[in-house]
Amino acid sequence: MNVYDVVKRPVITEQSMSQMDEKKYTFDVDTRATKTQVKNAVEQIFDVKVSKVNILNVRGKKKRMGRYVGYTNKRRKAIVTLTEASKDIELFASEGE
Repeated sequence: MNVYDVVKRPVITEQSMSQMDEKKYTFDVDTRATKTQVKNAVEQIFDVKVSKVNILNVRGKKKRMGRYVGYTNKRRKAIVTLTEASKDIELFASEGE
């Protein structure tokens, strides 16, 4: 599996943005990815040093459209903690660029 296939996108929520101050970043990852694969992928893509990876499986929510019932896609989230010496991950382009 390619490193860009492991990490899909960053999760941008109020809680994940507040955790960035503690060097914790949240990403949507492939449902088959392991902690080691996520660690290696984040280190290669963003050129940082990862100290810890926590992974959670998120079930799909039940949604209905009229009389039809279905579920949203299940997904897997990874919360990546960087080391103190590591630089921060720039998820947004800075204003000067």
